[in-house]
Amino acid sequence: MTPSRDISRLIEIMAALRTPVTGCPWDLEQNFATIAPYTIEEAYEVVDAIDRGDLDDLREELGDLLLQVVFHAQMASEQNAFAFGDVVEAITRKMIRRHPHVFADKDGNLASSHVKEVWDRIKAEEKAERAARRPPETTPPHQSLLSGVKAGQPALTRAMELQRKASTVGFDWNDPRAVLQKIREETDEIEAALDRNDKQEIAEETGDLMFALVNLARHVDADPEAALRATNAKFERRFGYIERALEAQGRTLEQASLAEMDALWNAAKGEETPTSQGHKEARR
Repeated sequence: MTPSRDISRLIEIMAALRTPVTGCPWDLEQNFATIAPYTIEEAYEVVDAIDRGDLDDLREELGDLLLQVVFHAQMASEQNAFAFGDVVEAITRKMIRRHPHVFADKDGNLASSHVKEVWDRIKAEEKAERAARRPPETTPPHQSLLSGVKAGQPALTRAMELQRKASTVGFDWNDPRAVLQKIREETDEIEAALDRNDKQEIAEETGDLMFALVNLARHVDADPEAALRATNAKFERRFGYIERALEAQGRTLEQASLAEMDALWNAAKGEETPTSQGHKEARR
């Protein structure tokens, strides 16, 4: 097969990879569950390319993400559930329905302030329609306010969405400083769990602390995923400084003491332009 700009060629390639006997053994072994982690990974790599401003890499990563959609659609087609064309039809129908101000048969323009309101209303209608189509035995007896928050999202993102949903009925703090106090309470509870050396309790309290930190991010209009990615990059940059400094001395990380690495870490911080005056940063 030769490369092509036509999506049908990619679909043909995926079908060939999944053809018994003549296809790829690895591809043939996969199912929805085994491919799902790769789908999430590819989505993160798209975001990483965007963060780095690398449009060439973004093109490649979008292709990898598109392959995930084609892969899932091919497996569904093999089960006579749906095909790639059904996926395209479903999303085009959804986008047309959710944008009546753009695709209305007559003048149906909305002010930008009303667009999200209409979007949320239509999403709720679609959710109700999907629930009505399910067999009775699969319909949960209780529909929670939080039921619409998808379980497959990254944990930080889902925590943010759960909190946003709860806030719509007033279950929320009114001041980020109140959230900060909650964070202090959670750290105290972790310390108490450490004193008891209860690993399960420590893990649970750590989760509570992370949830509270996401809540703080939400209250100060910070994206927790983006904030953590930025901190990861900063950690990598400063740790790289330590490695290069030790290499220049003809030494390895294993040969350096923690105190020496801390000093180099502080030197790395000193070479960076501070984002604000007088702030304190955690070393790790």
